[in-house]
Amino acid sequence: MARRHPAATSAKRRAAPPNPSPPPPPADGSIPLLHAASRGDLRLFKRLVRDLDKGRGRPREVVEAAKDQGLVALHFAAGKGRLWVCRYLVEELGVDVDAVNDGGRTPLLVALIHGSMNAASYLLDHGADPGKADYKGFAPLHHAAKAGDRKMTELLLAKGVSVDPVSSEGTPLYAAALEGHDEILQILLENNTDCNKKVPGIDTLLLVAISAPSLKCVKLLVEAGADVDDGILAPLVIAAEMKGSTACLKLLLEAGADPNVPDPFGRFPIELAALSGTREGVEILFPVTSCVPTVHDWSVDGIIRHARVAMKHGAHSNVRTIEQFKLLGVESLKRNDYFIAATLYSAVCYYTLFLNV
Repeated sequence: MARRHPAATSAKRRAAPPNPSPPPPPADGSIPLLHAASRGDLRLFKRLVRDLDKGRGRPREVVEAAKDQGLVALHFAAGKGRLWVCRYLVEELGVDVDAVNDGGRTPLLVALIHGSMNAASYLLDHGADPGKADYKGFAPLHHAAKAGDRKMTELLLAKGVSVDPVSSEGTPLYAAALEGHDEILQILLENNTDCNKKVPGIDTLLLVAISAPSLKCVKLLVEAGADVDDGILAPLVIAAEMKGSTACLKLLLEAGADPNVPDPFGRFPIELAALSGTREGVEILFPVTSCVPTVHDWSVDGIIRHARVAMKHGAHSNVRTIEQFKLLGVESLKRNDYFIAATLYSAVCYYTLFLNV
């Protein structure tokens, strides 16, 4: 499987992580304490704490009062992996290990987001809530799965976290499938995650894995019982129009995928394989596909010729009009079925460009 499907690209954009390093504290001197925590300068940090405390004997209050968009010193130290600062904050000052910033992120989440797994492990060992999610629903397990970190994923699961927390981008299984982390996906499946769980506004897990593309993830999901025909765009439709996906086609067909289910524009997987220039895909689908009436020469070569003519003229005899699909989208909105509406409009945009109509 080679070329990434546009659906995966958009999903990538939706699930794009924050900046690769924690945001630096303001440099105006208002919170130099956070600068010291971020840099890991423990000597300076302690001196600043003493100066700000002014002999009151309340160093923890001084530290917890220094914030930038809700981020406290432990967020910055954990995000940068400054373990020595984390130890001072947690073990000597006793700061809140589950303090949240303006987005609901704990120091543990910040550490995981920025790949500071040593700091994340330390926080978990010192009382951090392993299942505490941010305000968008992203839990530590989402970030461990996205990073492909087996040790952290297993550690979180061993601490009893939910295997299926739902964020705005899906469950941890979605994160693993999108990144092609088959090892993590297998661990989650072994812990009874739901491979057919639907999240409003997001493709099915199988479509995510196909679009990623990751044949290993597709195989694991199919073996776990993923529905091989589910989705506004059937999995076989997506696989057929992707170059280099013949192994995926075979896998889906062996699992019982229906080759006679068209895309929203009436095109069958075998036609999409021909349009993508994949002769092997056409040959795989030919024995199991029912004859399409508009293809007059029902042979492998005839189907490929038919596809070339359709592409040349920028149209297809089975393609429904753009106006029809816009109408379906409007009707979906009236039913408050926002996922279907969004999918239809996305399909209209994609296929309009694809067909040049």
